[in-house]
Amino acid sequence: MSAYFAECVGTMILIILGGGVCAGVSLKHSFSQGSDWIVIGFGWGLAVTMGVYAVGSISGAHLNPAVTLSFALIGQFAWGQVPGYLLAQLIGGFLGACIVYLHYLPHWRATKEPEVKLSVFSTGPAIPQTFSNLLSEIIGTFVLILGLLTIGANKFTEGLNPLIVGFLIISIGLSLGGTTGYAINPARDLGPRLAHALLPIAGKGRSNWPYAWIPIVGPLLGGSFGALFYQSVFLKKTSNLFWVTGGLLLIIIIAAYVIEKKRGARVNTAENSQPHSL
Repeated sequence: MSAYFAECVGTMILIILGGGVCAGVSLKHSFSQGSDWIVIGFGWGLAVTMGVYAVGSISGAHLNPAVTLSFALIGQFAWGQVPGYLLAQLIGGFLGACIVYLHYLPHWRATKEPEVKLSVFSTGPAIPQTFSNLLSEIIGTFVLILGLLTIGANKFTEGLNPLIVGFLIISIGLSLGGTTGYAINPARDLGPRLAHALLPIAGKGRSNWPYAWIPIVGPLLGGSFGALFYQSVFLKKTSNLFWVTGGLLLIIIIAAYVIEKKRGARVNTAENSQPHSL
């Protein structure tokens, strides 16, 4: 099996199990319907673990464009392989989502809410606010990449690394995932979102493409800075990219803060303008 095909298969496994737990929890008449966020968090963590076990020895099991790009930025992956990995991951995400669709085939028609069906395939914000949502994805993926690199710097008994990586995903999901659904992986969101747009899902509604750039750009920025931060702080090899990326993130943080302050001021003004009853 080639490394590219391995990335496709590994990402497909990731989405079958990760998207599968979202479908089981969300779709009507599933025995697991109504299970809580902890179930989703553990489901995605174990999905990553199984994907890494499946293809880690062949491709390194990136399963995520943010991982591939971040590792290439700090010289831990060949740039010439980056396009092939990204394409393979996207295809794997799409195929995995198609398999989830087929597995839960009668449940789509039984579920009336279009937004619930979309949530099986792709992420979305709990509170829509562009810069804050982008910042959430940046922070989550920063923690992911920093965690992967620090895990790799430690020696574990052979075969335990994928399990530790799975626990990292669970930790991110439980601690940081409540704001945007923690895509932290462009292929995890874009591949299944394409599947949602193309599959004949009964009453599916729109695929929310205006939001789709956030789970792409956020993870790529956050992952890149996570890798550059590790290289600069842990390995003491600071590059110009570290400062450029850090400056861009600072702008996003300031923008998120300013927009939220303005929104809060508008809410307060509206509340104060309401007539008070005696």
